[in-house]
Amino acid sequence: MLPAVARGHRGWFHPCARLSVRMSSTGIDRKGILAERVAVVTGSTSGIGFAIARRLAQDGAHVVISSRKQQNVDRAAAQLQREGLSVAGIVCHVGKAEDRERLVATVRGQALEHCGGIDFLVCCAGVNPLVGSTLGTSEQIWDKILNVNVKSPALLLSQLLPYMEKRSWVSTMSARQRCWLSLEHWHWSWPPRTSG
Repeated sequence: MLPAVARGHRGWFHPCARLSVRMSSTGIDRKGILAERVAVVTGSTSGIGFAIARRLAQDGAHVVISSRKQQNVDRAAAQLQREGLSVAGIVCHVGKAEDRERLVATVRGQALEHCGGIDFLVCCAGVNPLVGSTLGTSEQIWDKILNVNVKSPALLLSQLLPYMEKRSWVSTMSARQRCWLSLEHWHWSWPPRTSG
């Protein structure tokens, strides 16, 4: 499904770790394979971003979700918290510098409170305002696509990296392009590879 999730330098998951949610009589086991880890997932109030945020939290991570609209953040955070998951939410339009700065400040507080650093950045926020042929697309539309889908994940990573480097291992993934980072390894591939 997500080849980047199961892959990476020294891997996200230990090969012997179970990838299923561990349940107990009181709900999800907080000692999951991602216990004591912090994840930031942008564009995570619906769809793939929401599913990724849920899975990270089910496996024990504290997850900070974000989206452009407060009502979407509130709804998604409440749903995941009702499931007993450790989740916080914040409004963030990744294309706006002030929103990214607010996200970083919130995440920094959450990460230091929970675990002392940030382990995952998953960028699912993205835009596709194109209708029809790309040949007739205006420069303004191209600027929006590149700003949100390419520039924003790189800038967000640069803002969060000081808090990620404190950890023994770090992973990033973008739904628009694949990125993996560990303290010894950096790989970026464009365009995204698709399976099948």
